Amino acid sequence: MSYKYMVLDSQSIPVARAILENHPESRIWQIRVLDNGANAVLEHEMLQLVGMDEGSLGMIGRVLRARGDVVEVEPVTSLGEEVRQNLRVHVNFDTFIYTLDADGRVVGRIPALAHDLSCGGIAFFSVRELNQGQLLEVVITITEQPLILKIQVLRPRPSPSKVQLYAAKFIELSNDEEKILREAVFCQQIKNSHKKNGKASVR
Repeated sequence: MSYKYMVLDSQSIPVARAILENHPESRIWQIRVLDNGANAVLEHEMLQLVGMDEGSLGMIGRVLRARGDVVEVEPVTSLGEEVRQNLRVHVNFDTFIYTLDADGRVVGRIPALAHDLSCGGIAFFSVRELNQGQLLEVVITITEQPLILKIQVLRPRPSPSKVQLYAAKFIELSNDEEKILREAVFCQQIKNSHKKNGKASVR
């Protein structure tokens, strides 16, 4: 089984995506860096490897050497599941929020603008007032195929505009939905990082 990882630097800034070529309990990890990102990885002495798959071990490691796109990393300490869940990426896409009745049926549609996204939830601007604890559905469009996911409003957040910003968490995610969402978040992280650094975005 191959394990997919997101490679972050010591400041938790995304660097590249990679696949672990050997066993996660190996003394030295051999990661194959994707999207021609090996040179970017080699610019760093210490890295964080955050698993993209459920149950995959994450760790902080020291970069040793490289052969082509395969980089050897010495594990230093493990990372907990919360690191993956808390990775949050800035996004900016138009979407819709669907209001639900007591039986969970769609009864209305509200235009919204996504502000940031993580594997655990989303923040979005809504022109209509929403209630804390309210159950809704939201369309996520940055995945390969759009996802319609159930969310629960957590609270309003301070907004940089006149439109209210809300924080919500995902609920009742299936394993497949969570995996698709996680990969979309990680890929968007890397795209944003490359744009900020003036590099070509990965596809």
